[in-house]
Amino acid sequence: MKEILNHLFEHKTLDKATAREVLIHLAQGHYNHSQMAAFMTVFLMRSITVEELSGFRDAMLELCIPFDTQGMHTIDVCGTGGDAKDTFNISTLVAFVVAGAGIKVVKHGNYGVSSVSGSSNILEHFGYRFTNEQDKLLRMLERANIAFLHAPVFHPAMKNVAPVRRELGVKTFFNMLGPMVNPAFPTSQFVGVFSLELARKYGYLYQQTGKNFTIVHSLDGYDEISLTSPCKIIDTQGEKVLQPQDFSFGTKTRESLYGGKTVEEAAKIFIQVLEGKGTTAQNEVVLANAAVALRTAQPRLSLADALQQAQDSLMGGKALHAFQNLLN
Repeated sequence: MKEILNHLFEHKTLDKATAREVLIHLAQGHYNHSQMAAFMTVFLMRSITVEELSGFRDAMLELCIPFDTQGMHTIDVCGTGGDAKDTFNISTLVAFVVAGAGIKVVKHGNYGVSSVSGSSNILEHFGYRFTNEQDKLLRMLERANIAFLHAPVFHPAMKNVAPVRRELGVKTFFNMLGPMVNPAFPTSQFVGVFSLELARKYGYLYQQTGKNFTIVHSLDGYDEISLTSPCKIIDTQGEKVLQPQDFSFGTKTRESLYGGKTVEEAAKIFIQVLEGKGTTAQNEVVLANAAVALRTAQPRLSLADALQQAQDSLMGGKALHAFQNLLN
């Protein structure tokens, strides 16, 4: 690691093969905490390259416990996190809205690192038990249209990294990797990212996968369609910018998307939205993201039809039903 660190401290980058090798060694516990922290910090101080991101991704997928969905068409709905906006759990709610609309969702998630409550915190609060057992997850997909894949039980090699990430308490390149290393290898992907630069790198990498994908980044920094500003959309068709008005919604304030200071507060907001008791701002942000996610899985769907499907799922209780079926 000493040579790698000196190489990086000289403002040099890693090629894809070296990035893959370093991450495998890191996961296998070959480095101490100080070395790992130093390595992660490099990528907070400069941009990660496509080669580095690609090498890290390949290592994570090589080391993971795969989940075989047996040929089902599935979608992941996931944000990188790390935008420091303290929003409620938008992407987790969107996953249930999409499942309620009849699409099979394999949601890859984790505990919050740079925020109070990640998707794993929320589901654990409601009694969900994490598992990587194929049969259990397949039954969930059949029963609820959604299976939740808690990252640490599918990426056991990352147990060496988890304490360092917690101690740092800031976003690292692992936030960037989360959506790209879903062990179910979903056929469609809806991803929110925290920077425009990362959105373009994701776009380049996803174009090589053959998947249906949509990458979103709100231009004021959110890793989702926040409706607080215009939003950059990158998908298989190219790039465009959507305004809140394109969804027939008004512009939102940051305060209206606040997610609370504790897991309990976040969970209260989460269940209120699922039960159809969310505020207008909360509902509309969830619906906007769900509509674009539904279009990702069903590319021929118009935005208006996708919004209608999302509305039917959330306000018709289908999303709540999917949530209840997942827990039972």
